[in-house]
Amino acid sequence: MREFNYTKIGDGKWDSELLGLVAAIYKAAGKQEMYLKQRPEALEKLVEIAMIQSTQASNAIEGIVTTNTRIRQLVQEKTTPRNRDEQEIAGYRDALAIIHESFDAIPIKRNVILQLHKTLFSHMNNPVAGRTKTVQNYISATYPDGRSVTLFTPLAPFETPEALDGICDEYNRVIGNMELEPLIAIPVFIHDFLCIHPFNDGNGRMSRLLTTLLLYRSGFFVGKYISLEAKIAKNKDLLL
Repeated sequence: MREFNYTKIGDGKWDSELLGLVAAIYKAAGKQEMYLKQRPEALEKLVEIAMIQSTQASNAIEGIVTTNTRIRQLVQEKTTPRNRDEQEIAGYRDALAIIHESFDAIPIKRNVILQLHKTLFSHMNNPVAGRTKTVQNYISATYPDGRSVTLFTPLAPFETPEALDGICDEYNRVIGNMELEPLIAIPVFIHDFLCIHPFNDGNGRMSRLLTTLLLYRSGFFVGKYISLEAKIAKNKDLLL
């Protein structure tokens, strides 16, 4: 069996520029309580807008779309989905709502990740919802001339459960022992999650849900008021 060498988070070396950005984020985060006390009504409106934008943007990155009117109806009114795309959008809405409402009671464990994945596909009949992948997947690029090139081969299906346990255990150890700033540990965790690519479908959306969950659990609530998914969608070409 091939061993998955998940990132030893605490072993990394981080340059001064990165640490300076982390410090600046902490400074801004320190103002959260002041904003919450001064403008509660305005912030509640931002929550509604961010929820719509996050659900819309995270699905649009994967080519899952509907009209702006339907997005608002699906997210705010929780209307019944009409087609497959709307079923997937409703699932993201539900998973994100769980994170918003219960983040402090959601531990970082494989079974919890599987449950979030099951929620993501809860509005459709998907036999692998809440289960790790059953077939090998590949990260590929298709060029304008029609050529398709495999950029990366994630772990095999039989290796995936143990690898998920490994990255969860490593993250919890580092955070629990306060060995590293969460703002560094979180993207490392997400990087490893995407390298494993644990599901047949929904890996990108799950990575964005987990990013929000980990940030909330570390006291960074900006994603509740400003859509991080919309920021990612706007700048996704920079990630290629």
